[in-house]
Amino acid sequence: MVSSSTLFLLILLFLGFIAKNQAILIAVYILLGIKLLKLDDKVFPFLESKGLFMGVVVITVAVLVPIATGDIGFEQLVQSVKSYYAWIALISGVFVAYIAKHGLDLLANDPHLTAALVIGTILAVVFFQGVAVGPLIGAGIAYITMQAVDSLIKLFS
Repeated sequence: MVSSSTLFLLILLFLGFIAKNQAILIAVYILLGIKLLKLDDKVFPFLESKGLFMGVVVITVAVLVPIATGDIGFEQLVQSVKSYYAWIALISGVFVAYIAKHGLDLLANDPHLTAALVIGTILAVVFFQGVAVGPLIGAGIAYITMQAVDSLIKLFS
């Protein structure tokens, strides 16, 4: 008998195949492989506790590669701040990092919301060719929205 978690992963595998989304396919292959090798009791808790951090590190390394290769240096930095697009990008970077901070707080304090965020991210990845950084940013947006709704409720109560 196939467990419900395995069935869910197989459905995601199918959706990833239909959507031709390599990120979902690779992630599901890895998770199914871990389950098949019966390493899930050891590996899943580690991935659950450290995986997000490891992913952020990998993304950060990838973003910093042009600095390490010399493609982006101080000259490009000085030139970029002369453009209003660069200022928009700078402010966006600050805003997203601020939102992500609150996303980490929300995921740590309200783990039951993780399921909804993960499902939303999977839907975006599979159907809209999104990128699976959604749970963290989604949690941050959810946190800020919840705070705003709570404030409005208190204001009108």
